[in-house]
Amino acid sequence: MTQFRFSPAALACVLLLAACQSQDRDSEADEEEAPPIPVEISLPTRGDVYAVYSGTAPIEAFAEADVIAKVDGEIRTILAEEGDEVRKGQVLARLDGDRLRLELRESEAKLGKLQRDYERNLDLKGKGLISEGDFEKIKFEMDALQASFNLAKLELDYTQIRAPIGGVIAERYIRLGNTIRVGDPVFRVTSLDPLVAYLHVPEREYRNIDSGQVVTIEVDALQGETIIASVTRVSPIVDPETGTFKITIEIADKERRIKPGMFGRISVVYDKHENALQLPRSALVEDAGQTSVFVVEDDVAIKKVVQTGFSDRGMIEIVAGLVDGENVVTVGQLGLKPDAKVTVVNRPQSTDAVADETDEDAGQQVTENATTD
Repeated sequence: MTQFRFSPAALACVLLLAACQSQDRDSEADEEEAPPIPVEISLPTRGDVYAVYSGTAPIEAFAEADVIAKVDGEIRTILAEEGDEVRKGQVLARLDGDRLRLELRESEAKLGKLQRDYERNLDLKGKGLISEGDFEKIKFEMDALQASFNLAKLELDYTQIRAPIGGVIAERYIRLGNTIRVGDPVFRVTSLDPLVAYLHVPEREYRNIDSGQVVTIEVDALQGETIIASVTRVSPIVDPETGTFKITIEIADKERRIKPGMFGRISVVYDKHENALQLPRSALVEDAGQTSVFVVEDDVAIKKVVQTGFSDRGMIEIVAGLVDGENVVTVGQLGLKPDAKVTVVNRPQSTDAVADETDEDAGQQVTENATTD
């Protein structure tokens, strides 16, 4: 009987080779036994997608004015209350004005006397019975008294406090019987048509924003309803401290649902792509500067690099790398690796399968009924 003897080095090589083969078999077994990863899929959709700049700003009144007293006096009558709509020039309150009325009558009497003297001297001047200097002196006195009369008349008119602009009484500062001084605030009038919002936009967007562009605004008080407005003015300068420029947005709200001071979420639409291929933004996978998605083909996840475009309301435009009808993974893609086995949990059930289940349920029900009988 022939005996073979192995050197220690040869024996070590044999054992190492056997171990590697065993490890390969174990790895292959693990790969074969790895369960498929559950995912959800969705088909790309087509529709219009908009390029939008979004920001927030408070909504303000286009015009607002504090009505102030122009003469001293006691408040005798209040003709407007908070919330009342008023027109420009409408009387809001009246002061007593007794002293001013007396001053006006005195000025009127003096003016009347001087006018009669002027007419009498005018006849004398025509006959050469009065010098030119004396006649001019009387004329200057009459002009000065006429100015005093006009001033007294104006101050009496100021006892009727009028609205400087049309709008709504936002606040009333006075009470009946108060004595006010010149310059004291009396009312605040706010114009609600139009309302405005001033949005400060980063300078990188300057070339994208222009007058006339459509704006959508959402406020919490309207519970998700969208208001359509427009850009009316774009500031020609950029603030060097903030790096932003100001745009003015006018809001027409005839129903008066929006109030000054409300907070608006504003979106300025500056471009549009029609019938664009779109996906939920959550479907994208960012890796090493590349944007990709996973597409399911025969229960295998295929990784595809895509090129994106506009993003709007949670959807993103796919410019290249994807076509209609592909099953894109929208849930579970973050843990996927290329060519991984997957199982689709939201795949629509076929009509035949539904029919088979219905027949099976019906047969089971008949059997149960028969057993009960």
